Amino acid sequence: MEEDVICERSGYFVPHRSRRPASPIIDAHPDPPLLSQVLWSESATFEGRLSRPDHRALCYAELGTTFTKSGGHYTYLLETLGPLPAFLRLWAEFLFIRPAVASYVSLAFGRYVVDPFFSPCAPPTALIKLVSILGVTFVVAINCWSVTLASRTQITLTFIKMFALVLIIVPGIMALARGQTENFQNGFEIDTLTLNKLPLAFYSGLYAYGGWFYLNFVTEEVINPNRNIPLAIIFSMVTVTVCYVLVNVAYYTMMTAEELLVSDAVAVTFANRALHGLASVIPVLVAVSCLGALNGGFFGAPRMLFVGAREGHWPVLFSMIHIRRNTPLPAVLLLYPLVVVMVARGEIFQLINFASFSRWLFIAMATMGMLIHRYRFPLHPRPFKVPLAIAVTFTVVCFFIVGLSLYSDPWNTGGSCALTLSGVPVYYLTVHRSRLPARWRKSFNYCSKQLQILLEVAQQEVQTY
Repeated sequence: MEEDVICERSGYFVPHRSRRPASPIIDAHPDPPLLSQVLWSESATFEGRLSRPDHRALCYAELGTTFTKSGGHYTYLLETLGPLPAFLRLWAEFLFIRPAVASYVSLAFGRYVVDPFFSPCAPPTALIKLVSILGVTFVVAINCWSVTLASRTQITLTFIKMFALVLIIVPGIMALARGQTENFQNGFEIDTLTLNKLPLAFYSGLYAYGGWFYLNFVTEEVINPNRNIPLAIIFSMVTVTVCYVLVNVAYYTMMTAEELLVSDAVAVTFANRALHGLASVIPVLVAVSCLGALNGGFFGAPRMLFVGAREGHWPVLFSMIHIRRNTPLPAVLLLYPLVVVMVARGEIFQLINFASFSRWLFIAMATMGMLIHRYRFPLHPRPFKVPLAIAVTFTVVCFFIVGLSLYSDPWNTGGSCALTLSGVPVYYLTVHRSRLPARWRKSFNYCSKQLQILLEVAQQEVQTY
């Protein structure tokens, strides 16, 4: 894999109304502009996207340089807390976290593709979901066809996304410089403050900033990971923070909070106000950006399943690669039907909260595992090291947000917790296969062999870890 990988996320372009119930701290009122800016900036800080080495991103830089296997969260939990937490992370990732995240992005893609053809009317929901599924199919085909093609596609789509952001930032900042500040008046005034919504607010903000940890999924494919993983994470943190906060300023310069709230495609609404000659270009650029985020997920996440199968925590079929294309074909194809089902049944806001609870729970456990590993193995080489006090503080805050979110949205977060724990009996039945009846094991091995022949896959011959 090329070392100039840029991690990205297109959550920022998701309609504000879809994120509305989770994104504000204020209940039942539009976000005050300056308070919204604080939320976005604090989400960036919490993600570790400022230059200070004190948050999750740089904790993962330490983990990525300490354990140079691919697999991201799964590998770190396996190495620090043991096989059961690692298996539960794998189980949750492919049962609902990754399908929910991919569905979220693909629905945004479908929205921006379809919306211009029906504006100012609302587009049919069925058509949005159909286009979303076509986008997922395209990305799956690329990742099944070639690793090089998927990597180059990711880099190309990232540059297109940056171009789209610049097109939004420049006219917005120019309008602000001309004195168009009326939408920022009384920016901190609120009527009702409900702090129990704070975890859900951060879930939405943190999701938009997410994507950088995809690099930890493919550590074995990164040239000189001890140098390039920290550099890539720091560069992406600073770049994405600056761009997203400036885009937020541009939006509020041209639109009121109420207009942002009711817009189904906020970038399109902005373009109609500020980019009259280029208004039709913005939906295309945003849709392409969403494809980039979708491609990044399908490029990185199957590596986690690949490594889990290699470690014996998933059927061995998923540790195999195509004999000619060298792509993790079974792992990529497993995701496809799960994403399609969730796109057909899902709603964007519910998908965020449903996936975020378990994702953040395991991230907190990974950073806790990092601290435990430091204590147990103080002499283990760590090319990059985060200050202890900061790592401890971040871990505590993570657990606090996860716990409070159970109170804020008990239905979605509780369901996420229950599905995660459902992996415990599966772990003892599948990982300890000797407990299964001999007939079941024989049937399972036969099916695996036939699928291996059908997909033309085999286990990797070159050890990369």
